[in-house]
Amino acid sequence: MAIPADILKVKRPTNTVVICYGKNKDRYAVRKRVGCRYENGRRIPVNGPTVGHIVNHQYVPKAQDEPQAPPITGSDIHLKDWAGVALCNRLFDDLRKDLKGFYNQKDATTLACISILRVCYPDIKDCELKDRYDTSFLSEIHPGVALSKNKVSEFLRDLGKTCGRIVSFMRKRAAKVDPSHHVLIDGTLKTNDSKINSLSDFSRKSPLRGRRDISVLFAYDLEAKEPVCSKCYPGNMLDMTAYENFIEENGIQQGIIVADKGFPSSQAKGHFAKHENLHFLNPIRRNAKVIREYELYKFSDILQGHEGITYRKTRYKQANKWFYSFRDQEQASLEEKSWLTRAQRKQDYDYEELKAEQDSFGTIVLESDLDLPAEVVYEAYSKRWEIELVMRFYKFACCFDETREHDDYSVIGSEFCNFLSTVLTWKLIKEFDKFELLNNNTYK
Repeated sequence: MAIPADILKVKRPTNTVVICYGKNKDRYAVRKRVGCRYENGRRIPVNGPTVGHIVNHQYVPKAQDEPQAPPITGSDIHLKDWAGVALCNRLFDDLRKDLKGFYNQKDATTLACISILRVCYPDIKDCELKDRYDTSFLSEIHPGVALSKNKVSEFLRDLGKTCGRIVSFMRKRAAKVDPSHHVLIDGTLKTNDSKINSLSDFSRKSPLRGRRDISVLFAYDLEAKEPVCSKCYPGNMLDMTAYENFIEENGIQQGIIVADKGFPSSQAKGHFAKHENLHFLNPIRRNAKVIREYELYKFSDILQGHEGITYRKTRYKQANKWFYSFRDQEQASLEEKSWLTRAQRKQDYDYEELKAEQDSFGTIVLESDLDLPAEVVYEAYSKRWEIELVMRFYKFACCFDETREHDDYSVIGSEFCNFLSTVLTWKLIKEFDKFELLNNNTYK
């Protein structure tokens, strides 16, 4: 359609052309000429972008495009969680140095990030790690760590496949234990209903819960107040069966092992015999024959520094071993009261049965290959509750009471990260204690 002459006469920039548009072709745009092209030997002009319009017989230049702000995206985060991850990252430095002896920079950083996130955000799932990483300052401290669900799954499985490195890492930590330190050993069961890994099995608690478990054993340095090493076992494996394997595989060769009744020293006597700096301080069951044979319930003295506690110390005649028996009068009264309450409820009170058990109420009998003052032995064992705290923090503060992984490799890899998280948790507790923060606040 021809452009009206009065429109063409309107003053406009050079090298431009008027184009009509709109439903009635009554609107006029001014477009810039940007060159020409050849077709069949003819030069044909090429129009470029619109530079303005003719409105009411006047040229109106097109407003210059203002710089466009980038679109809103999930990766453009201006506010990130800082304090918790910054503190944990600083306390993780020692662990990071140890990890670099067995893993390259990239893998050690990934391990650190997963472990730190599991401490800062308890019960976090693997599929949530990337979002927490992106929205925390950890992504600024350690940029570019791949923590998508698939990447984490692949990483944990590969971590488990190279479990020899995990063992070497644990052995290095165990080698640092001071010979005079007490090493507490205990285990915990955690739910694992996977049908495709060999660690999931029915444990002693399965009849109550109706679910299968895996067993996780921990060693804890009482003086350093820090977990030393850990390992996973099938849920149906007895503590006494795993005991020797645990201390041998993790290379625990020095220190005084303080275990529970489920870890008798006889199960690992060969290992104790081979390492002169490794000793044991274990409780024995109240029905053990040696208690009657050595009259360990005939307490010969009062324990200094402790009210209402009597003790007896006896040397075992056939080996380089000592027995230490203690009786807490207050605890004995509580146990007798509990026994009477139970008998009353069942209506089966028997005086002779009560008399037979009264000697054992409030007692604990320990065996050791060290000749120690009774006060030292009692103090060492009375602090065994700290390993129970380790288990409690592992399962509840960090929410590691259930295994979400399936195959053996993934479980081993994930439990290694859980171990690092548990060590980090105790580093946090020591840091809080340093400033007496736990005097008036809970850990959470």
